[in-house]
Amino acid sequence: MNFCTFRRRGGLRGLLAAGTIGLAALSAPALGATPVKGGTAVVATIGEPPTLDPMASTADLVGILTQHIFETLYTFDAKWNTTPLLAEQLPQISDDGLTYTIALRQGITFHDGSAMDSADVVASLKRWTETASRGKQAAKLIAAIEAPDAHTVRIVLKQPYAPLTALLAMNNSAAVVMPQEKLATPLKEFIGTGPYLLKARVPDQYIQLVRYDGYQPRDGEPDGYGGARKQYLDEIRFAPISNANTRVESAAAGQYDYVDALPVESIAKLKNGRSDPMLLKPFGWPRLVLNTRQGIMSSLPARQAVQRALNEEDMLYAAFGNKDFYSLNADLYPQGFPWATKLGDKVYNQGDVAGAKKLLDDAKIEDRTIRILTSQQYEFHYKMALVAAEYLKAAGFKVDMQVVDWATLTQRRQDPALWDIFITHSPFLPEPALIDFPSKDAPGWWDTPRRNQVLDAFNQAGTPEERIKRWTDVQQTVFDEVPFIKVGDFNSLAAKSPALQGVQPAPWPYFWNAWKAAK
Repeated sequence: MNFCTFRRRGGLRGLLAAGTIGLAALSAPALGATPVKGGTAVVATIGEPPTLDPMASTADLVGILTQHIFETLYTFDAKWNTTPLLAEQLPQISDDGLTYTIALRQGITFHDGSAMDSADVVASLKRWTETASRGKQAAKLIAAIEAPDAHTVRIVLKQPYAPLTALLAMNNSAAVVMPQEKLATPLKEFIGTGPYLLKARVPDQYIQLVRYDGYQPRDGEPDGYGGARKQYLDEIRFAPISNANTRVESAAAGQYDYVDALPVESIAKLKNGRSDPMLLKPFGWPRLVLNTRQGIMSSLPARQAVQRALNEEDMLYAAFGNKDFYSLNADLYPQGFPWATKLGDKVYNQGDVAGAKKLLDDAKIEDRTIRILTSQQYEFHYKMALVAAEYLKAAGFKVDMQVVDWATLTQRRQDPALWDIFITHSPFLPEPALIDFPSKDAPGWWDTPRRNQVLDAFNQAGTPEERIKRWTDVQQTVFDEVPFIKVGDFNSLAAKSPALQGVQPAPWPYFWNAWKAAK
């Protein structure tokens, strides 16, 4: 049984609909607005992406860019239900939950003009299981990926795996479909089925996407990331602006059509500027990922000492400056989600540097150097790192702060020899298995017998109620074994030009369905 099985039966879908997901209808145009075809939208991003291969990275920036070029079998609608994209419909699942039969849409072509068929999908999914961290997560449970005919794909599992359809829908570390003949590692040609194709990439200047005239949208109306994807814009141009203050000034001056990842304290300046602020509330959660494979953080007492030393309230205040933009919460989901619990209070926001030092002394840890990897492109990451460093120093750690650009960080975190802690964040996702930590291959490499036991039970649970219960066990294991430390909940801020229509707040902003209003 999987996420879409729950959807048919109404269980998890009803739970999610009843919760406060924080996203309104993601793609409905403003009432009375008439879309206009043509024009270019220039989008300022947090920097240069480390890759344009959506399988090769979990970075949100990669997903934001490449979701316009590549498509997956499934995606998410405005209520976070899985919905078909390149698949004709949701999968047919056998009664034992082991066989997924996926009918493909026909008449779909790639950007090179070739027709998509099941051979392309099978080859792409096999590459996904070998290349992508989410794919590797699923690969251990997949017995076969095969094509009964040119328009059907069959996935056979070794055991039931509830998150499979949601994993196939995710837009980073993504199971995108590419032409079989173009598959390579590393990827050399970026050819997908999406509404826009890659025309040019000038590093550190821009990535230029143009309308793909052969695109075949789904029938109906836009529905979140699903439904029809309308191609109003001629071109989307992504410009890397790594400095957060520069992005703020650019947004206030109306220099770009859309500016992503702005410090939330800049909202007052935006309200007096030439762009409209866009607040997504709640957006997600920042976290410190600990290297459990190698170095000082491979010691459980050392990880528990970090957990005990930190004052998350000070970290959040330094990062966001106003309680309207953050909230204290140790648990991985806020209230309003079916996955919310109240388990983390005992280990959260302690700021107990003396207790942390005692843990280090009792464990007889001699070399107490911690290398913290962070980036100023996400300014709130950097501010939290500065506060964390002070508490860790007070607890007896020696902190080596390594500040790099985001693309370098995403590369360095793949090597366990280069870091002990890095700072990242994630939106709140409808399916917990979409968070990267369940994968043993994700940086941090959490792999213990207890972790395996609780996650296996969660992934094999047969009903929504049982999955929610099993998720409680997963969260408790996180608090006990400390593979990462959640800092809290936060809102995100972006800005758009008044002329750019059809764009709604979203964790991964997208610009199909968007248009430039006539001046």
